[in-house]
Amino acid sequence: MFAAEPPQEPLPYGRWGEALGGHFERAAETALGEITWFPDRTWGGHTYVPATAPAEEGGEVFGYVSYTREHEGAQATDFAAAADFTDETAAENPDWTLDLSDHEIGRWRGPEGRRGVITLVWGVALVPNGVAATAELGPTTTDQCTLVEDRFTLVSLDAYTGDYVEVRLYGARGAELARESLYEED
Repeated sequence: MFAAEPPQEPLPYGRWGEALGGHFERAAETALGEITWFPDRTWGGHTYVPATAPAEEGGEVFGYVSYTREHEGAQATDFAAAADFTDETAAENPDWTLDLSDHEIGRWRGPEGRRGVITLVWGVALVPNGVAATAELGPTTTDQCTLVEDRFTLVSLDAYTGDYVEVRLYGARGAELARESLYEED
């Protein structure tokens, strides 16, 4: 139903978490605090595992580690990682309901020359009782992820025909608990 595969593996831990952490720390080019991993998502043959970590000098490093597998159960290969820094954190913004990060991972060409970007979005629900997060592009739900330890990962078409991704958090009975755009409103 959606372009990305749903999460297939548990959150990274042990030797696998250490291996991914090494790639993430090299991309960050700085020593990091404890890495928080998010559910994996696979799109275009690449599996993306988003992460955040406190930076040594304050703020937060956010990004992902990606890899490919020849087939299910095969050894992961072709590792790549991306990392960026922000000094705006949820700890300093108690009014936030969702703590979101994003990274462009591809481009998309539609009919009549329309273009968009494929965006990896991950975040933490900062309000209680969330069970699922969705990516919305205008009137269309483009992805959905069940929360794992209040964390989620989405892959969505973005910046297409004047519409931009909005993330929504839903509770067990389908009530919307939070809504946040990836873009700051003026």
